[in-house]
Amino acid sequence: MKQRLLQLVAQTDLTVTDQQIDQLVGYVAMLDKWNKAYNLTSVRDPYEMLVKHIMDSIVVSPHLNGERFIDVGTGPGLPGIPLAIMNPDKQFTLLDSLGKRIRFIRQVIHELKISNVTPVQSRVEEFQPEIGFDAVLSRAFASMNDMVSWCHHLPASNGCFLALKGQFNQQEVTELPEWCSVTEVKSLHVPELEGERHLVILTAKD
Repeated sequence: MKQRLLQLVAQTDLTVTDQQIDQLVGYVAMLDKWNKAYNLTSVRDPYEMLVKHIMDSIVVSPHLNGERFIDVGTGPGLPGIPLAIMNPDKQFTLLDSLGKRIRFIRQVIHELKISNVTPVQSRVEEFQPEIGFDAVLSRAFASMNDMVSWCHHLPASNGCFLALKGQFNQQEVTELPEWCSVTEVKSLHVPELEGERHLVILTAKD
């Protein structure tokens, strides 16, 4: 599996250390094991997880500006865990309302010795951070409107929202609230993944 991940990474501009490769593969192994009992992801094949979960998450890494990030609706830790492994100098809060997912994330950070992740079990609208985040990440929300509406209290004054999307839908942009606008749309290349992937960057208007 390690060889397979190295092959995939080689198709990108990403630099990944041996330790990071080991942690990413270790995460997939744990996800595969826990998935049998807890149904954490619909992707059943670990080799498919490398493309659909690991690569799909880490291609966002070069676009992370700042030091403090929150992954809302993280599920089993996606994209938060792979991004935390790739960026050991940045801090990640992983938020989910389901206890079994947060238990899994706690086990992952314990076993893989990941020191820059804080798991939080809470509904997003009830979570009140002491300091705002540089960016709010999510690949789970149905629409960008839902994401910015439910998470509007999470970014710092100069923070932004990073929505991981498949196809970029112009219709979603027209549905955004008045106070929010799309500042950039980046097309992401995920090796061997069928379909488009985009990173949509949204900010509050001054």
